[in-house]
Amino acid sequence: MKFPTALALAAGLALSGLSGLPAMAGPDDGGTLVIGSLNVPRHFNMAIQTGIATALPATQIFASPLRYDDDWTPQPYLAKSWEVSDDGLSVTLHLVDNALFHDGTPVTSEDVKFSIGIIKANHPFRTMLAPVETVETPDPLTVILHLSQPHPALLLSMSPNLMPILPKHIYGEGDIKTHPANMAPVGSGPFEFVEYKQSQYIKLKKFDRFFIEGRPHLDEILIQLFSEPSSMVLSTKNGDLDMVPFLSAPRDIKRMAGYDGIVIDTRGGEANGPLNWIAFNTQKPPLNDLRVRQAIAYGIDRNFILKALMQGQAPEATGPIAPGSPFYTDEVERYGLDLDKSRALLDAAGFAPGADGLRFSLTMDFIPGQEELGRNIAEYLRSQLKKIGIGIEVRVAPDFPTWAQRVANYDFDLTEDVVFNTGDPVLGVNRTYLSSNIRKGVIWSNTQQYSNPRVDELLEQAAVETDPEKRKALYKEFQQIVVADLPIYYLNEVPVRTARKSDLMDVPVGIWGATAPMDKTYWK
Repeated sequence: MKFPTALALAAGLALSGLSGLPAMAGPDDGGTLVIGSLNVPRHFNMAIQTGIATALPATQIFASPLRYDDDWTPQPYLAKSWEVSDDGLSVTLHLVDNALFHDGTPVTSEDVKFSIGIIKANHPFRTMLAPVETVETPDPLTVILHLSQPHPALLLSMSPNLMPILPKHIYGEGDIKTHPANMAPVGSGPFEFVEYKQSQYIKLKKFDRFFIEGRPHLDEILIQLFSEPSSMVLSTKNGDLDMVPFLSAPRDIKRMAGYDGIVIDTRGGEANGPLNWIAFNTQKPPLNDLRVRQAIAYGIDRNFILKALMQGQAPEATGPIAPGSPFYTDEVERYGLDLDKSRALLDAAGFAPGADGLRFSLTMDFIPGQEELGRNIAEYLRSQLKKIGIGIEVRVAPDFPTWAQRVANYDFDLTEDVVFNTGDPVLGVNRTYLSSNIRKGVIWSNTQQYSNPRVDELLEQAAVETDPEKRKALYKEFQQIVVADLPIYYLNEVPVRTARKSDLMDVPVGIWGATAPMDKTYWK
């Protein structure tokens, strides 16, 4: 895996983009793209929310300073060029001079400064912009970020799904968390918001004054929302859907691969690094006792989950960093199945079996709409953990926002979750484990309420370390401690595929997959 952003900041290289953004020639314009999704958004403001549900539409609505190709190289977007100072303590962005928001207002450096402030204060990835001390705007098209320390992941954080540029004149008044524009967004991306029918569809239309001449090619994008995977699969089979991104259920991938006119793309989304895991509420008895969490870990047959439930298509996950990362280590505790050890740990923790054989009961949540990754695992745990005297009540959320609210507000015992590494541990890993990121009400922060001072120290050191080998050593110790502390039991890497009609061309296959602008996508 290549990390030019880290190398650039470490070496103090000056990076610059293309001198201009040329017109796109060739593809025919027109047509509607119908996308199927199981992810229902709470709103569309990626500056304060993360996740596929929000990113899929929001990366079409909002533009960002940079975008990324398929080999991790940053490319111009709202910033036509940029430089990093020799000491890595400042980054200068030079904006294009023809970008407009969808209401016709020009995009300026003040909008960038405003957006960075909003993200820094509100985004779940608290460490993402933590080193940014001040933002200078010497003129309407120049932005200078001043840092307290080198930040290896800064340029990556300027991607569309991480740094949407909001119009200050719209979002600058009122509470950003409850702002009405969160549900009727105004951005400067290739498509503008038209309508959101709650839990049914999101409608976007071509922005005719998009700053890259000749794009986008499509007239309209319609994101059709589904509550059940089976309905989405059937709609794909019937030809009603043109594209289904972020397919992860092995059964659905196999089915769609057999449909006429459907292509399964395996490329794209490499930066996501999604892991499927079981999260513990570590501050809620009896899960605040490490012995109880260990007993649960030793009571789970991960091999059964990988071979039977995941049908052999999902590699094992052993810790908080995805195996594809250069910072990954497998030198951690593996928690192999050992029911006798589980029972002994529970006995030692003071939980003796009752007359019904149960020691205590827990609720198990899962992300709605995920059968194989979520519900099937929850049902498996119901039967499996009963063998060691733990009762499991599987709690079904009616939709994603309900599940997210429960977990974000610590109203859970155990939950299945899929969380992305997001390219660099500073962006997608730190948020889950830093004690400073225990933030009630914010999903995909440290919702396990896990706290270990040594982990905090290691993550803070690695966030500013520019030597790759030293960073790797820091992250190795971090992984070993976290796996031993067990705020999370890791299950598997999540396979990520995109199903599309064979005549749909230039679907994003860069490191962010479908959470990237679709301004190049067209019908053949």
